[in-house]
Amino acid sequence: MVRIACVGIAVQDRIYTLDALPHEGGKYVAQHYREVGGGPAATAAVAAARLGAQVDFIGRVGDDATGGQLLAELASFGVNTAQVRQVAGARSSQSAILVDAAGERVIVNYSSPDLPDDAAWLGAIDFSQYDAVLADVRWHDGALRALTQARRAGVMTLLDADVTPQDIRPLVALSDHAAFSAPGLARLAPGVGPEDGLKMTKTLTNGQVYVTLGKEGCLWLEENATLRHQPGFTVEVMDTTGAGDVFHGALAVMLAQRASPQEAVRFASAAAALKCTRPGGRAGIPDCDQTRSFLSLFV
Repeated sequence: MVRIACVGIAVQDRIYTLDALPHEGGKYVAQHYREVGGGPAATAAVAAARLGAQVDFIGRVGDDATGGQLLAELASFGVNTAQVRQVAGARSSQSAILVDAAGERVIVNYSSPDLPDDAAWLGAIDFSQYDAVLADVRWHDGALRALTQARRAGVMTLLDADVTPQDIRPLVALSDHAAFSAPGLARLAPGVGPEDGLKMTKTLTNGQVYVTLGKEGCLWLEENATLRHQPGFTVEVMDTTGAGDVFHGALAVMLAQRASPQEAVRFASAAAALKCTRPGGRAGIPDCDQTRSFLSLFV
C-alpha cells in the first residue's frame, strides 16, 4: 500500500442544483441542495484513500463547526487528519456551487482570511515517510514548503496546478509531475494553445507536465518531448464538481505505484469520469475495482 500526503485547502461546499445556470440578476429556485467537503487537496486525498492508498491530509481549518465537519468527513473516508492545524478562533473556508442539469457548475469560493498562510510548522513533519506528496496551489506557502521538503527527502512530488493569484513557477520547478487545469495553464502561458503551453511550462521543470481538458481528455509531454493524448471517457454527466481533484488523487496513487504516465493518466481519467456520473464532489468517487471494471469496457 502506498502512502501519500495531500497538502492544501479544505473547503465546505454548499451545492445548489438548478435547471440552468443564471445569466442575469434575479431570484432562482434550486431543485436540490447538499453540503459536502471540498477543496482540491482534500478531495484528492479522499480519492486516493478510496483507491486504496494510505493518505494524510495536511492543511488548515478553523475551530468552528464547519472545520469540525470537514475533519469528520475526511476521517469517515479513511483520510488521516492528525497533521491538520485547527486554528483557534478562525472561520473555515467555504464555497457556493451552482450546478446545472448538464452537470456544469459555477463556483464562488470564500477563502477564509482567518487561516494564516505561514507554513513553518510543516518543518516538523517527516516527509520521507511518503511515497508521493501532492500539493494544490491554493495554499502557496504550504505547497512550497511541502514540495521542498519532499524533494530533499527524495520523494516524488505532484502539483495540482490550477488558477491562483500567486506566481506558481517556483512550485512547478519543484514538481516531478505538474498537472495543470486548462485555466491554470493559460494563466502561466497566456495567448497560446495547450500544446505550446505545455512546451513553455516544460522549460520550468525537469519533471513531466500535463493539462486536463475536461471532456476532451488530457495532454502530456513524455520525457522525449513527445506529445501524448488520452481522450476523455464518454459518460452520462450529472455533476463535474471535484472531477479535477479526483483526477489528481488518482494520478498520485498510480504514479506512487510506479505506473507509466500513460497508465496513470488513463486510470485517473477513468476515475474522474466515473465521479461525474454522481452528484457532489465526493459521493461518486470510485474505488479501484470500480475504476478497473470501467476501464475493461474500453480494451
